[in-house]
Amino acid sequence: MGKFVLKQTATGFKFDLKAGNGEIIATSEVYSGEAACRNGIESIRKCCEGGVEDQTVEGFEVLKHPKFEVYTDKAGEFRFRLKARNGEIVAVGEGYKSKASCLNGIESVKKNAPEAEIVEETK
Repeated sequence: MGKFVLKQTATGFKFDLKAGNGEIIATSEVYSGEAACRNGIESIRKCCEGGVEDQTVEGFEVLKHPKFEVYTDKAGEFRFRLKARNGEIVAVGEGYKSKASCLNGIESVKKNAPEAEIVEETK
């Protein structure tokens, strides 16, 4: 079972969604307050059923929000970002060497996020 690990940073609050094995699957932006960060977690739960827009293929189909966007970064790695209904990015994945691994990361978010507990990280 996955979990959201909520933690305070020097400039606010952020969370990581971790799979059952402890691997980080997705990370949030830094929010100004804890309540906003918790709202971000709820947004992921609501939006993780979105489709997958593969921006790595020519002529890809543009999907409505919410959606996962798969793209390649400057280093040539595959990444995903989850966009909410309003088009805001609510979570991003790490860089993957293969598109298949990136797509597995998205499936892991879809599987883990809806039921993941929220755990506050203590310093």
